Amino acid sequence: MPPKSRFTRLDAFTKTVEDARIRTTSGGIVTIASLLIVFFLVWGEWSDYRRIIVHPELIVDKGRGERMEIHLNVSFPRIPCELLTLDVMDVSGEQQTGVKHGIQKVQLAPAVQGGRPVDVRALDLHADEPATHLDPSYCGECYGPPAPASAVKPGCCQTCEEVREAYASVSWAFGKGEGVEQCQREHYSEKLEAQRDQGCRIEGGFRVNKVIGNFHIAPGRSFSNGMMHVHDLNNYLDPSQGSHTFTHTIHHLRFGPQLPEDLTKRIGGKTLGWTNHHLNPLDNTNQATDDAAYNYMYFVKVVSTSYQPLGWKSKGAAIDSGDSSDLVSIGQHGLGEDGSLETHQYSVTSHKRSLKGGSDSSEGHKERLHAIGGIPGVFFSYDISPMKVINREERPKTFTGFLTGVCAVIGGTLTVAAAIDRAFYEGATRMKKLHQR
Repeated sequence: MPPKSRFTRLDAFTKTVEDARIRTTSGGIVTIASLLIVFFLVWGEWSDYRRIIVHPELIVDKGRGERMEIHLNVSFPRIPCELLTLDVMDVSGEQQTGVKHGIQKVQLAPAVQGGRPVDVRALDLHADEPATHLDPSYCGECYGPPAPASAVKPGCCQTCEEVREAYASVSWAFGKGEGVEQCQREHYSEKLEAQRDQGCRIEGGFRVNKVIGNFHIAPGRSFSNGMMHVHDLNNYLDPSQGSHTFTHTIHHLRFGPQLPEDLTKRIGGKTLGWTNHHLNPLDNTNQATDDAAYNYMYFVKVVSTSYQPLGWKSKGAAIDSGDSSDLVSIGQHGLGEDGSLETHQYSVTSHKRSLKGGSDSSEGHKERLHAIGGIPGVFFSYDISPMKVINREERPKTFTGFLTGVCAVIGGTLTVAAAIDRAFYEGATRMKKLHQR
């Protein structure tokens, strides 16, 4: 025998000689079963270690001077594109009137003809009328108001659109352009008549300050009259132009970029994870009315939401907001090169009323009275929550935790297996002694 070392007396795993060991059939079965159980449990530990979960965290939103994108797709089957105007304004004093950049107005056939798209482009009755055929010395009259600052020729109104802008600058109603030489030359009234029974779908995106504000889709060109924001409703309310109403369908409305499909599939499934809470509540909303003087209002509460993929800290942040965000094209704002995502969730409540006033007695609420007056249209008033939700991808356990779990599985399984084998062996031994008596 080899000489004993000083560590021999510290050995906690005493051994037995081979001749003193007894091997049994039950012990072999227990051993095979325990190995299968160990393999199954270790595989479960490995799967749990490789699993990715989304850990939500609520913090105070400390962002300043940020911008956000609004993407919409809304159909109006009973009002033509020429009469619709999209305006944006916020508490900082910024106004965007007649938004066109990033927005498409799609002409729709009359509802009785199925409402199919007629023309898929940014509609402008004067877009293909640059008036290049006019005499170079020609200077069109503006019919009272000063020429708009955007006029091609300073001090002149060369096109019907420029006359309309001049009228809007002094808060004058324009109508169909009767008696305006430029509009008669461009057949503005005839084009407006051709669209009378058509519908319109407004789709696209635009960028706003991340402050309290509103955007609305209302009839007629908009302009400011003192401290009031008003619209030219002449053509909209003209009985000869047909029965226009703001019956509408909100196909889609979101604040910020859409979740990528691969992210939805990866986190979705049985538990749906974060994506279950990131649905857009106004999608596929339908509202119908036969009253031309009708107003729809949606009050939206916007919550900033950030998604950070696994390993995000070592890869960097998403695209910075602020002034640099204006350099990013519409639809790319908030998308990080490392897979991070800055977007928004929202909740909404809605209200609708007739501008003629009255009560809701027809709905069983005689005590509910509505004010008289206002602008017909669809209005979205949004408020920004001071809180921010951060959804961070994480693994449920570290590699050290995985090794600890494996050791616990192996040790626990073998300990239980040894106890079971001992019980079988002791039971079989006692049965033999009973039979021998």
